[in-house]
Amino acid sequence: MIKVGSRDSRLAVVQAEEVMRRLGECELVTMKTTGDKILDRTLDKVGGKGLFVKELDRALAAGEVDLTVHSLKDVPMEQPDGLPLIAFPKRADARDALVLPEDGSWDREKPIGCSSARRRVQLAQLFPGIEVKPVRGNVQTRLRRLDSGEYGALVLAAAGLHRLGLENRISRYFSPEEMLPAAGQGILAVQAREGECRAAAQLLDDAETRVCALAERAFIRALGGGCFSPAAAYAVLENGMLRLRGLYVSADERSLIRGELTGAPETGERLGCMLAGRLRRQAEEET
Repeated sequence: MIKVGSRDSRLAVVQAEEVMRRLGECELVTMKTTGDKILDRTLDKVGGKGLFVKELDRALAAGEVDLTVHSLKDVPMEQPDGLPLIAFPKRADARDALVLPEDGSWDREKPIGCSSARRRVQLAQLFPGIEVKPVRGNVQTRLRRLDSGEYGALVLAAAGLHRLGLENRISRYFSPEEMLPAAGQGILAVQAREGECRAAAQLLDDAETRVCALAERAFIRALGGGCFSPAAAYAVLENGMLRLRGLYVSADERSLIRGELTGAPETGERLGCMLAGRLRRQAEEET
């Protein structure tokens, strides 16, 4: 029986169960990661989102589990030797969503809560003058903090809210033109030991999602960014061509530069590198 490793948060378990239904009979093994335990500091202060996968990587390498399931946007750009990402199931909604308190009101004197620099810099452009404040914890914890009056609104990934059956909490969706998603947002990543679980990979992998995931991650990697970088990337296949949009943020966060490239799907990773170079050069010319 295949053992599937997951974080023990409700969303992570739901995501793992989504994969397990496709595989058939499996055993779920959950664990709390370092990233789940440290909630009083933002991720960039404690080592980045790699803290959400470290324990799972260790369990996979040790043979305690056969597969692990992650939110791709939480997975570091560089993978440990011998532990490749073997499958990217079909992408869910990649957009960010605005969530208001249960009564539907938005007190704009209170901060907007979000968990990433990427959202923070884009929110500053969308809603100038409204404070943006970090918020940590699982989705349910964040909603409790919102409903208790600590925040006026939250920005969360639409995919996670839908997977938890909480889509009724969404007040509005942000289009990619308003707020470019994180690289890999809405995508699950399945990881295994090198050369193993090939049948599972074939069953789970979605070719279109894979192309988009690799292009987005190539863009972030080419910028030298990690999971908590303000940079963003979003790729879609349109009429047989890959359209990649990217966001580059200057070091002082005063300049947000957007751009896009279109090319053949098989050139996705090269498109990511090319777009990163183009936006970086544009930023240098503007300074």
